[in-house]
Amino acid sequence: MDWFTAPDYWLSRLVFQRALAGVYLVAFLTAALQFRALLGERGMLPVPRYVERVPFRRAPSLFQWRYSDRLFAGCAWAGCAVSAALLAGLDSRLPLWAGMLLWLVPWALYLSIVNVGQTWYAFGWESLLLETGFLAVFLGNDEVDPPIVVLFLLRWLLFRVEFGAGLIKMRGDACWRKLTCLYHHHETQPMPGPLSWFFHHLPKPLHRVEVAANHVTQLLVPFLLFTPQPVATAAASLMILTQLWLILSGNFSWLNWITVVLAVPALDLPTDHRRVAGPPLWYEVVVLAAAALIVLLSYHPVVNMLSRRQVMNRSFDPLHLVNTYGAFGSVSRIRYEVVVEGTLDDVPREDSDWREYEFRGKPGDPRHWPRQFAPYHLRLDWLMWFAALSPAYAGPWFGALVERLLENDRDTLRLLRRSPFPPDEPPRYVRARLFRYRYTTWRELRETGACWDRTYVREYLPPTRLTAAAQRFQPGQESWRP
Repeated sequence: MDWFTAPDYWLSRLVFQRALAGVYLVAFLTAALQFRALLGERGMLPVPRYVERVPFRRAPSLFQWRYSDRLFAGCAWAGCAVSAALLAGLDSRLPLWAGMLLWLVPWALYLSIVNVGQTWYAFGWESLLLETGFLAVFLGNDEVDPPIVVLFLLRWLLFRVEFGAGLIKMRGDACWRKLTCLYHHHETQPMPGPLSWFFHHLPKPLHRVEVAANHVTQLLVPFLLFTPQPVATAAASLMILTQLWLILSGNFSWLNWITVVLAVPALDLPTDHRRVAGPPLWYEVVVLAAAALIVLLSYHPVVNMLSRRQVMNRSFDPLHLVNTYGAFGSVSRIRYEVVVEGTLDDVPREDSDWREYEFRGKPGDPRHWPRQFAPYHLRLDWLMWFAALSPAYAGPWFGALVERLLENDRDTLRLLRRSPFPPDEPPRYVRARLFRYRYTTWRELRETGACWDRTYVREYLPPTRLTAAAQRFQPGQESWRP
């Protein structure tokens, strides 16, 4: 079938596949380095406890049959190895069927992790990586030209990512319609980056232009992805530029990076025509069957996207094959942060020697300038942002975090930038306090060298000993309350 393939897009496919393999590599590396404290047998939300109450049909995963920290580490590092092999182009050196199976491996491994990841993996970019990774299985390798139907489905996915995000903004916070959300967003976003302070201090008229440009990119430009070239290339290029702007202004894990990757197959990259044999019949059948499945599963995401009660970042099937996306339907006006402290004093008092734990990415010390971590994902830091919004978000895991800090748990401390206590001398008490944070002005920055100013709001968790922390978070307990 001559209509089945698009020879002119072989370079776009190549760039897309190598870039996607890079995102996979970062995702598996994040899992390998953080899982013990978050999901391990002694983690804050242990996988064994989760799979005891959630059946396989709701959360398909290798770990439903057996779990151990060693097995999880093996899966995560195996995912790193396969991703690195794909990044190096191993799939192009294999027969077509073997290359497809190789692309299926990281998808299956990461699905197993996400489906037992609980709160730590409840982010839209997890499903986005899985949905993109599933489509990549059917793109083929150097033996065949890229299938038109898969290229179309990748554009369909990019359309839903951008258009869904645009709709959730217009239906959500009024500041998006008034073009004023960026008066606050750079200061209150989950994890600011090294340039976020400067973005926040841009003139307000420019912030309004940014919001208006965002609406154009997310609500109008996505329709141009389905137009002939070079219009589709111009649309995808505009989306890439917008995502690069977002990469500079914050730390959004690999959300912006994989959106850039998704835009690549829509680009008509200059290339010499390559002559390859026509695709085998079995390959055409498999690709068309997968496309039919995607179209069928798109019903609920489309209905949700068009609904006035649109929800964002929702999976409608346990394999995360077709999902709904969106971000920042509402924007916080005030930034709160939970500051965790410990003391060695036997009797905790307000004038005790309270020492602050320093996190890697979330704001803490006002003089500590934010660093760039994305596309690497600091999962605990992100959840601490939610914890500051409401203790209910921290219910399942915050008590366990306090308990691990009171034990000087090595795996938990590795998630932090610095612990104020030596390994052989854990704190006697740990407490948490809520502060309001705001960016300093240019004058305050020159005078103090601090990018943040913080003001005490209230107690978040009273001084707690190890025994009390254990009572607050018993195995099987579903929530914690300060």
